[in-house]
Amino acid sequence: MATRTKIWVSVLVALVLAQTAASLLMPRGDALTIASDLIQGSLLLVATATYLSNTSRSRCPTFHIRLFWILMSVGMIFWLTYQGMWNYFEVFKREDVPNPFLGDTVLFLHLVPMIAALAVLPHLREEERDERVRMLDFALLLTWWVFIYVYAVIPWETVQIDEPTYSANFNFAYLTEKLVLLVALAIVAYTTSGGWRQLYGQLLGAGALYASSSYVANWAISHKLYYSGSIYDIPLTVSIAWMGAAPLLSLRLNLSDSRPTQPLLGVWITRLSMVALFSLLWTAMRSELDPALPSSVKSFRITVSLLTMVVMGVVVFWRQRLLREELSQFLERSRRSFDDLKALQEQLIHSEKLASLGQLVGGAAHEINNPLTAMLGYSDLLSASQLPPAENNQAAQIGEQVRRTTTLVASLLTFARQAPARLAAVDINSVLQTAVRLLIPQFEGQSNSIRLELAPTLPLVLADSNQVLHVCMHLAGQINARLDRERHSVLIVRTHSKGNLVMVDFSSHDPSVDTSSQQHLSFSSPLNSEGANKPSTLSLSACCRIVEEHGGRLLQPSASDRPAFRMELQAAAGSASRSASAPSRAAARGSS
Repeated sequence: MATRTKIWVSVLVALVLAQTAASLLMPRGDALTIASDLIQGSLLLVATATYLSNTSRSRCPTFHIRLFWILMSVGMIFWLTYQGMWNYFEVFKREDVPNPFLGDTVLFLHLVPMIAALAVLPHLREEERDERVRMLDFALLLTWWVFIYVYAVIPWETVQIDEPTYSANFNFAYLTEKLVLLVALAIVAYTTSGGWRQLYGQLLGAGALYASSSYVANWAISHKLYYSGSIYDIPLTVSIAWMGAAPLLSLRLNLSDSRPTQPLLGVWITRLSMVALFSLLWTAMRSELDPALPSSVKSFRITVSLLTMVVMGVVVFWRQRLLREELSQFLERSRRSFDDLKALQEQLIHSEKLASLGQLVGGAAHEINNPLTAMLGYSDLLSASQLPPAENNQAAQIGEQVRRTTTLVASLLTFARQAPARLAAVDINSVLQTAVRLLIPQFEGQSNSIRLELAPTLPLVLADSNQVLHVCMHLAGQINARLDRERHSVLIVRTHSKGNLVMVDFSSHDPSVDTSSQQHLSFSSPLNSEGANKPSTLSLSACCRIVEEHGGRLLQPSASDRPAFRMELQAAAGSASRSASAPSRAAARGSS
């Protein structure tokens, strides 16, 4: 326990001992009254200071916890204010506190912020929407609780003074309020765990001692046995000290843990708030139909009931407006989710078609390989035989085209292969050349071109070549879909490295646009498969996830009217730079 905490606890214990000694040793009289009032005032002052010290941001990890301590401090300030008014009469004016006493309202209200502090439920975490609705429900309940006091007590204090009726109604309302606080503390203590359960248990014990000692003191007052500083004040003093020690003991507890909110709690709070609203009509009718009530009290109660109806009606209107806005947002989100689900379904159907097509391509490619092997063998035999130069040249062309077809079939088999990711040192230039061979027919059909600008020396990357091939072909396809066919645009694929990063840039070139305006793209907007800046399509999101799984990232230009992507991959540890397996600048141009 910290030194400052020990000092606070020592002060509280010393004041309790002083009250005990005064009640047991001092005779009844003005000296005992003054001593008892000053001791209780000092106790409440110290207890209030302990609560205020817990409201600092450094001691409150969340806003809800800080609001809890603020509301508890407000309740203690009300209690201290009431004790100050009591001391004013008995210590300074040396006279009994009047009855009825307007300061009793402050005593009743000091428990209202404490009940509101429990309503904050600092041990739970809630969504902002649930929190706002629940706080409006609690505003209805607290308004109704204040209304009950004004309805039952105030008329006999101001409208038509009736001391016995006032005392009976006030004691009943205050006792009921204390029971409500104790029940609320018992519920939250039972439903929580850890540090919060211990804190709520301390407050429950202090509150129970205060409620029982207050009841005994009221009984002593009714039997003319109570006086300020009597033995009935000892348990009251202990309860105040216990209440002041609770925030000091909380410093040793872990109050940072929070659990999700409980939907059933919100349902019951809403039901109670609605019951409170409809009860106002019953209270107004009861006052109107009660023949024993004086007309002035009857008019006061009906007026208070109607005004409270207006106040609570405004809160209900505000609550319904908030719910209507939330419902509109929920419906809009549901509509977008449904549209996304339909798009996802279409994407899945398309993916299944592509998977089936990949299996078909794989099977057909294996069948094509057999005649291609025979054709290649015969072309080699023809080239090795003694043929005229013209025929020998034709045989060589046949062999070249067969080899080109064999390479294309091998690329198709690589693309269609479905296997788990196997990371290995991969030459990214070779992967790009394979992708270009597969994409040439598609670009030729659209009169566009692909241009490779491969770095002559490039580190190997640790990746799955098949998955990286998929990503490269998809990024190229994304840009190809937006190329202008009439202007014979060019897809430029460029590789380069920086540090331990290997970068592949996919960009477009329009011959009809100034070249200087198409260079020096700034790829400063990284895409994330989760969180902020997510890709606009599901397929692009899948590519982004594959690149992230390889320890890299996918980027787009922050401001550009042309589609472009950059894929960054980590270089394999200890990999040496490799020369490109093809010329550093290659082109595949379609027919114009």
